[in-house]
Amino acid sequence: MGQYQFSGEVALENAGNAIYLSVVEDYRKSSRVYLDQIVQQGIVDSMGHFSFSGDNLSGQNRIYRIHLDGCSDSLGSKHFLGLCNNSKSVLFIANNKDTLQFPTSFEDQSLCTINSTNPKSGLILEIEELKEHMAYDLAEYPSEANLNLNLKKWFKALHNFGKKTNEPLGELYIYDFLSDKSNETFKFYLEDLVANNYYEDLAERLTVDYPNSTFTRQYRAEITTDRELASFGKPQSGKWYRTIIALLAVSVLGNVVFFLSKKRKSNASLLLEKLTPQEQKIAHLILENKTNKEIASELFVSVSTIKTHINNLYKKLDIASRDEMSILFKKNKFQPRD
Repeated sequence: MGQYQFSGEVALENAGNAIYLSVVEDYRKSSRVYLDQIVQQGIVDSMGHFSFSGDNLSGQNRIYRIHLDGCSDSLGSKHFLGLCNNSKSVLFIANNKDTLQFPTSFEDQSLCTINSTNPKSGLILEIEELKEHMAYDLAEYPSEANLNLNLKKWFKALHNFGKKTNEPLGELYIYDFLSDKSNETFKFYLEDLVANNYYEDLAERLTVDYPNSTFTRQYRAEITTDRELASFGKPQSGKWYRTIIALLAVSVLGNVVFFLSKKRKSNASLLLEKLTPQEQKIAHLILENKTNKEIASELFVSVSTIKTHINNLYKKLDIASRDEMSILFKKNKFQPRD
């Protein structure tokens, strides 16, 4: 059975005050104090010492917070949106077997130095230092050109640092910062998300190291949603563009077929309108290869009358023989009615 031991020193002015240990399962809640994250409360003794111990933490690494709260002993009435101006805190990575010590620094600063049996514990402090350097670079020349150049440089630097740590929790902390909608980095993040396979690689590392965690599922859901957001207004780069093109092609083809068939129907109708009902009957019988005598017998008229009708029919259709009539009707898919 593992057992953790987190202890440290803070300024003597905090003697008798409450100090809290919290677990940060939701990486989007790493910047503020949330009451539902607290797992243990302690008291700073008269010498400024505090200590947390037990065996109730996860056996895997998690992000934890230790914070002093000067707002209220009950952590209720004087907090606003999870913030307290009198709070001091530190984020770190640990698990149930770790021993951590938070000594005061040579400048008498508390909760800013970590000595730990876990080599990953101080990663978040290192990331915070990188973020400060990044902020300095972006602020030095606040032009659009400088912003774009530095964002590209710092995205790569932070991603590379995260991968080298071999701790996806550190990378997730970096991701939370770069993808924060309130930061200048968000627009660049959306562009980078579409073009860079880093984010999918991080999803795989989280799945391998933390397969059943809520934050792994949360991360996968977020990058899926953000990819849709990044593609909004740019359908040419996604599957929707191909779907739309296919639908348009089918529509155009359908219209072409429709108009061609309509045109054929129009031509056939024009032929039909040129002929009298009697001429249509004669044309129908001609197409059945009936002779003039057979046509005259079937219509109860003389052969000379049939010849007169045929001559008129030829003139109207601008043809000179039965063969031409057959070709003309077949071409226009026209069958005279009885």
